[in-house]
Amino acid sequence: MQLKNAVVFITGANRGLGRAFAQAALAAGAAKVYAAARDAASVDLPGVVPVTLDVTDAAQIAAATAQCGDVTLLINNAGISQSAGSLATGAIDVARRHLETNVFGLWSLTQAFAPVLQANGGGAVLNVLSVLSWVTLPGSAPYSVSKAAAWALSNGLRAELRSQGTQVTSLHVGYMDTDMTRGLDAPKSAPADVARLALAQLETGAFEVLADDISRQVKQSLSGATPAYAG
Repeated sequence: MQLKNAVVFITGANRGLGRAFAQAALAAGAAKVYAAARDAASVDLPGVVPVTLDVTDAAQIAAATAQCGDVTLLINNAGISQSAGSLATGAIDVARRHLETNVFGLWSLTQAFAPVLQANGGGAVLNVLSVLSWVTLPGSAPYSVSKAAAWALSNGLRAELRSQGTQVTSLHVGYMDTDMTRGLDAPKSAPADVARLALAQLETGAFEVLADDISRQVKQSLSGATPAYAG
């Protein structure tokens, strides 16, 4: 998958990592970048095509697919993160909201755009996941459950879309310097760096991108005697 002359569709593209992906795609020579957000008016990046899209809204997904029939790269970036302990009152309702956006939204977008990608030569799907696909911290259960499910889904989509020539790449990253982690005192990656790395590795055909040290350490631990999730 080459970014030069690609037509890229990015969800959650009005801020944070999504906006950084749009900037990186333009810098890499993409012919067109669709920047999707719940409020298209919030997309203020020059050179992109704003698209109104709530990834949990089937009608808006259908409209976006019809509008953007030239897409060759789908970046499933939109997501939510809300803290709740596993046993906290209301935790299951919080988890359901995460699943609707972080899993079923990703799933629905990929289903909708799969025929578009096939018609345009195969292309690629890049799913933004997390180091929390593999480990659950106190208070992160709803988010971790959704990202673990999205990882499993990405692996299934990769197998199913291979026959039509569509590449599926998963991006795992720890904390980034975005609104989602504002006020959190921890090392954070710059969204611009993560976006550039992810797109560069996508171009090499990578099925998985580990964007920072913590993601690489946790992934390596999974095959060890004491994996990170056991701690």
